[in-house]
Amino acid sequence: MSDTAWNLPDLAARTLGGAVVAANDESFAEKENLIRPYPVVHSAHTFGAKGQVYDGWETRRRREDGHDWAIVRLGVPGVVHAVAVDTAYFTGNYPPRVSVDACRADGHPALTDLLEADWRTIVPVSDAKGDNRNEYDVNDPARYTHVRLNLHPDGGVARLRVHGTPVPDPAGFADLPLDLAALANGATVTGASNAFYSNPAGAIMPGLPASQADGWETARRRTPGHEWLDVRLAGRGVVRIAELDTTHLKHNAPGWASLDGFDGTETFPLLERTALQPDTPHRFHLTGDRPATAVRLNIFPDGGMARLRLYGRLTPDALRDLETRFRA
Repeated sequence: MSDTAWNLPDLAARTLGGAVVAANDESFAEKENLIRPYPVVHSAHTFGAKGQVYDGWETRRRREDGHDWAIVRLGVPGVVHAVAVDTAYFTGNYPPRVSVDACRADGHPALTDLLEADWRTIVPVSDAKGDNRNEYDVNDPARYTHVRLNLHPDGGVARLRVHGTPVPDPAGFADLPLDLAALANGATVTGASNAFYSNPAGAIMPGLPASQADGWETARRRTPGHEWLDVRLAGRGVVRIAELDTTHLKHNAPGWASLDGFDGTETFPLLERTALQPDTPHRFHLTGDRPATAVRLNIFPDGGMARLRLYGRLTPDALRDLETRFRA
């Protein structure tokens, strides 16, 4: 398994808009726990009306043929490269085998539509271990909107992670300004000089930052230089507005920041080094008209960035490329 696949965003994450839309059984623990963004927690010998309380999804003991399943709507549709089925703290009640199916159902399908959809297997029936992060490679270039986790025959799973590349519907992009750095629009964090406190992908997640941990934050720099974050844009486009949000970062915001664009050949300045304030959304109007495919955010000397937004328009060629990917 390539480490690169596990660095890709979790397309099913609740923080991206993912949802567990249905499960055939959740007798012991609720299906919604599958896509919680937080680490699994457990306290032994804590019993409720359904038995031991689990931070996960758990079905009853199956007494007939068949298997249990849960359907998850991806927060951002895309190409799936790897799936993790985490059975943390499930020891005598984990599924011995699992499989994962996927389908493409654009729009806003009802459950009846999903049950009748063209489901394709992306992880065949495979062995699983208890109290373990079970990782499975996926080699399928298709774009999917939903996945179905199957337990053979029953049991409990703490978390489901679906790592992949976003492929958004470009229908709403045509001749409209959009956030070219948004993960939901197909942008990706490709590198960071330091990611000590948090996943750099947090800086391009949707919504307002919820806390100091919701974003990108580096360790304290003790050597000369500065920290940086690289973002591949949703497509080649011209950035007109840059938002650098330090909300919740009161004593650990950068002192200054700058932005550099990359057009596939060379780097050019988008925003000169500019002073920042703590716990503040900053909005900058950019005057250049040179298209970029990627942007580097430089922070001086270190600190955190809750959100990075880069509003602009795709070039006509970039929009056509996205439409081709969407139809593939």
